[in-house]
Amino acid sequence: MRSERDMMELIVGFAKADERVRAVILNGSRANPDAPRDCFQDYDIVYAVTEVEPFVRDRSWIDRFGDVLIMQTPDETSLFPSEADRPGFAFLMLFRDGNRIDLTFWPVDRLDEMEEDSLSVVLLDKDGAIGELPPPGVRGYLPKPPTSVQFADCCNEFWWVSTYVAKGLWRRELPYAKAMLEGPVRAMLIQMLKWYVAEMSDYKADPGKEGKYLQRHLPPAMWEQLVRTYPDGDYGRIWNALFEMADLFRTAAAAVAERCGFAYNRREDEHVTEYLRRVRQMPR
Repeated sequence: MRSERDMMELIVGFAKADERVRAVILNGSRANPDAPRDCFQDYDIVYAVTEVEPFVRDRSWIDRFGDVLIMQTPDETSLFPSEADRPGFAFLMLFRDGNRIDLTFWPVDRLDEMEEDSLSVVLLDKDGAIGELPPPGVRGYLPKPPTSVQFADCCNEFWWVSTYVAKGLWRRELPYAKAMLEGPVRAMLIQMLKWYVAEMSDYKADPGKEGKYLQRHLPPAMWEQLVRTYPDGDYGRIWNALFEMADLFRTAAAAVAERCGFAYNRREDEHVTEYLRRVRQMPR
């Protein structure tokens, strides 16, 4: 695998040699001085260019970066349509040596339209178009305090969709039950845990994307309980996981509500929990 130094020299060297590339910005974890370093970190790069379309039309430049294992261009996929008026175009490239570059071409005359990223480092600025940026940090990635409406909606969604899981388990509809458990119910649990971590740290701790750093910040007992919420395809273990999720959600939500001065809807919690127990005991 090519080293970080080799990759950075390649990325900046390409930009220096091509007059169409006027600036280079590094985003993401490699711009974060506190992020753990490993070989799977992407190189999140923005090339500010005079024109985007020539790089999209003629893609022979890709070979300069290495032997591509697989590539994705999210701006032209039919599965996840991008914004119609987005001026940039991204190439997500995983190379055979294991390095990955997420390279976005963005028109230099529309830099003011690019979403601000607190994890940004200027690697090259030929015309001074970017100027000096503040030191990179996770300030733009930290959870924001929930409003009372957001908190209530998160709780309602968690308990509401939990009933879908129960229905799917009773019917022995494994794909449906797992989809509801690992989709909406999981998402609301992770959201509540992120608020919990943020509240307990006065919004200084970073729980990470999809809660990937939660183990660093949750009390050990809560982390161990979260681990138990990841079941296999056994119906009994999925039921157990659902009740673990309910208990963990309740603990986190009650703490967030107390710190934020919100009302936690215990009646909703109690009614759904009783419903889940009843469905689990129902004969088929």
